[in-house]
Amino acid sequence: MSILVDENTQVVVQGATGREAILRIKLMQSYGTQVVAGVTPGKGGQVVEGVPVYNTVLEAKMRHPGINVSTIFVPARAAKLATFEALDAGIEVISLHPERVPQQDMLEVVAYAQHRQARVIGPNTIGLISPGKALVGMIGGNPRAAREFFSPGPVGVLSRSGGNTTTLAFYLNQAGLGQSTAIGMGGDAFIGTTLREFLELFEQDPETKMVAFFGEIGTSVEEDAAKFIRNGGFSKPMVAYVAGRYARPDVRFGHAGAIISRGVGTAESKQEALRSAGVRVVEHFGDIGVIAREMLGEMHL
Repeated sequence: MSILVDENTQVVVQGATGREAILRIKLMQSYGTQVVAGVTPGKGGQVVEGVPVYNTVLEAKMRHPGINVSTIFVPARAAKLATFEALDAGIEVISLHPERVPQQDMLEVVAYAQHRQARVIGPNTIGLISPGKALVGMIGGNPRAAREFFSPGPVGVLSRSGGNTTTLAFYLNQAGLGQSTAIGMGGDAFIGTTLREFLELFEQDPETKMVAFFGEIGTSVEEDAAKFIRNGGFSKPMVAYVAGRYARPDVRFGHAGAIISRGVGTAESKQEALRSAGVRVVEHFGDIGVIAREMLGEMHL
């Protein structure tokens, strides 16, 4: 099994007539994902890479009732309204790709998605993949790389860094471990679905035997997840690497959410919190695959 996307996933692409979206439509189609509709207001009736374009998500949903995932490629200033439109149309999973979405907009998106009981991934996400089943967004970069670096298996992959989602899967593959679902969570300060919430989903997936995670400085997502694990919300093995041990306070470390402010969000505090919850924290990222294999072997999984 997998979480959020599988071979039955049907995708609508918002902002479908833009250059970025067209590239990603090609990627998803080449991987085998069912991209059934696109949306660009005012450009309904066009066809992009064989995909019919509609003016609204609701119209696309009416024409293609099986749509259950939206992937959004619009400017940051339009991200909130595009996400609201998908939520109002009943889309269950939304992959939100724009960078620099205003924080107030994301707070409203998070609240509205909770009201609609839907999952928003991102913003600033690379997307997600259930290897051999479906790819949503831009993860992998191209079809060859997506097939090479992601393979079916028992490890759920979560990463606050888009590029390191692929790197983490690569290290797992080197150790002979495939992935159930790999997700780039997004690196902003406010994201639609947190580490804790993803762990809850992986806990419920019988074929995910463990989780591997790439974390980084800033925010409290690791600490919140550690508390969730300690309280019994997640019982499977977990291995993690936390980047940013040498980052200076108040200097942004790559992502909008990766900044140590007022002493909160250091790599050391995150490592300590995760270890206190029983998570195996590695000192060197390249060791994560070998350690994951050892952990599964110790538990006879």
